[in-house]
This record gives sequence, C-alpha cells and structure tokens, in this order.
Amino acid sequence: MDRQVMLETARSMVATIDDLPTIPAVATQVLQLLNNPDVNVDEVADLMLADQVMTARVMKMVNSPVYRPSQEITSLKRALVYLGLRHIKEVALTSSFINAFEDKGGVLEVAPCWEHAFGVGMVAKVIAEKIHYPDLEKAYIGGIIHDIGEVVLSYYRAEQFAKVLEMTRQRPIKLIDAEAETFGTTHAEIGFCIAERWNFPEAYREAILFHHDPRAATSDPVLCAIINLADLFCTVRDLNYGGRSWVVFNLAEEEALRRNEWVAVV
Repeated sequence: MDRQVMLETARSMVATIDDLPTIPAVATQVLQLLNNPDVNVDEVADLMLADQVMTARVMKMVNSPVYRPSQEITSLKRALVYLGLRHIKEVALTSSFINAFEDKGGVLEVAPCWEHAFGVGMVAKVIAEKIHYPDLEKAYIGGIIHDIGEVVLSYYRAEQFAKVLEMTRQRPIKLIDAEAETFGTTHAEIGFCIAERWNFPEAYREAILFHHDPRAATSDPVLCAIINLADLFCTVRDLNYGGRSWVVFNLAEEEALRRNEWVAVV
C-alpha cells in the first residue's frame, strides 16, 4: 500500500478526534528551557513545580529502580540535580505521555502499554550507547513514543482495533498488516500525524513513521534502526503489551537486521 495514501488516511482519521490530548504547557516550556545551554536547575524546578502531576511523577521516577538513588530523594531540586539536565527532558516527556492518555480506557491495557514503551526506550538507549550513537536521550525518547499511534487506535477506534487484534489471533499476520487491511493505514502513520500535531522535531516524527521500516528513513535511519531493534528485543522478551500471543513477526524479515553495521549490536 502506498505510504502517502496511508498518511493522508491517517491525517483524516486524526482530524476527526476532537479530544486528542495535548502535551501539557509546562512540559513544553520545560523542553524549551532545557534547549538553553545556560539554563540552571532552579529555573527548571520553579517551572516544574507549577505542574503538581509532573512533579509527583518526577519524584516517583527518580526514586524508582531505573535511576537507583542510594537513598530516597524528597526534594524536586535535588531530584533534578541527581538526574542532571540531560535526563530531565526524558523524565518530563515520559511524565507528559503518561498523563496525556491516562484513564482513557481502550482495547490495550494501560500498564503493559507503558511497560513496553519504557522497555523500548531503555533498550534503545543501551543499543545507542553500544554503537556510539551520539544522542542517547534521543534514542530513549524515540523508544518511548514509537507506538503512540497504537495507543491512539486503541482508545479512539476501539471497536475496529479489537477486530484487528482478533485477526492476528486467527491467522499469522503482523499487527501492522492487519491495521492496513482494516483502516487503510497503520499505527506508524497515525503516530506520525499525532507527532505533527504536537510539533515534534523531524527526527522523532520519522522514528515513529519508520520504526518498522528503518531503511525508508532519510533524516536519521540509524535512530529508526535502533528503535526497530529495541522494539524487537522487548517483543522476544515478552515485554509486548503483556506478552500477548497476537504479536506476530519474523526476525529474519526485519530491515534493521539486514544491515551489517546494525547486526553487530544484537
């Protein structure tokens, strides 16, 4: 199916969603502030304290096993110092994505969705480090957001998406191919259109669009390949929306595994 046609279909579908979540204003301001090389922790802390939900999530995340502090951190400023400015962007975006889609219901369960997203983000970061990709933060964020289109379909096209999942249970078909049959587009194009609405940078939009087809990427194909491999790793490790049997794929067919410079990673 022609990708441009699928993109136009996705844009039409996204345009019909009246209550599409937005990234909170504070998160956007935090990200803009962090782009200033002269920013200091006090400025960021003051801004983040204006969003109590974000503050609570940051505190919960920094005290989680992921960041492993030697003792509990109870101050936001201390949390930001501990994380370092580079990681604050990761935490702020992660918090925003959770908040945007929390408590909406949907075909996919919330907890496994985010487990998969976090897993892909963390594995993408590890892969990026091993191949000396220059921006580990970008790899992490790309992993977190890669399946945002799937989440949107689960929430806003629940009845049709449930049928898609049933198709994958009845016959050996990839989820993305079942989506194309049902919707005339896939979660990759839907996610790309969401990222457009949220004014995400081109590299992230492309990572969402091409995370199943990294060879088609033009802006940052290595990033797309990293996320593709991280996604596959989490799938074979059953970190795939609860280890559901409907996740069907063939490792040998994946584009990222056909490139010699990337195969060494796995």
